[in-house]
Amino acid sequence: MAGERILIVEDERAVARGLTYALQAEGFQVTWAENGQRALDLTAQTDPHLIVLDIRLPDINGFDVCRRLRSQGRRQPILMLTARDEELDKVLGLELGADDYVVKPYKLHELIARIRALLRRAYGELAAAVAGARLRFGDIELDLERLLVTRRGQAVDLTPIEFRLLRYLVSNAERPVTRDALIEAVWGYEGDLGSDRTIDVHMRHLRAKLEDDPARPRWLLTVRGMGYKWAREPGKP
Repeated sequence: MAGERILIVEDERAVARGLTYALQAEGFQVTWAENGQRALDLTAQTDPHLIVLDIRLPDINGFDVCRRLRSQGRRQPILMLTARDEELDKVLGLELGADDYVVKPYKLHELIARIRALLRRAYGELAAAVAGARLRFGDIELDLERLLVTRRGQAVDLTPIEFRLLRYLVSNAERPVTRDALIEAVWGYEGDLGSDRTIDVHMRHLRAKLEDDPARPRWLLTVRGMGYKWAREPGKP
């Protein structure tokens, strides 16, 4: 894939201009939104492949922009930026559907590496799934060709990160997977995402969407002291 469309949502003109030049030099098509409402409008108009979203915006904060985009069914990766290295911000962003998180001041090469990793995972590796590959567990079915998950015949709205986590666990069914291994497999690098909390947030979302009783999961099980696993048979320890 080449010439991917990137939307930068940043109210500081100098920062946005520098990031725009850097991304254009890497071959991306870049659009800039100076506030949250403009970001929502441009997303509807241009359908970007990825959104770089600052949290501190003059009208609608980045958290609310992220929430609105996900509520509209927008599934493109969202990379959030903030000047504060606070765990609360990270967790809230992930709760609302962000895919990755970078703290200002960041190194430009690291940010570009994160962007490329998100694009590769969202549009490259998943798009290369084997034709006709389907996996079924009870009333849950994964269609790896169409990147679709259904439950009782109804489509389940998963973010790209949630789909990749689910696919990786299902592909390793019955095998406990550590949180660090999930970070490496899904994000494509060893990041400073606060791995335990990051993975736990996404797992909570998956359980809410796939389990009858998220507090007593049948499929997506916690392996104490290690991580998670997907059970081939519901509730199998």
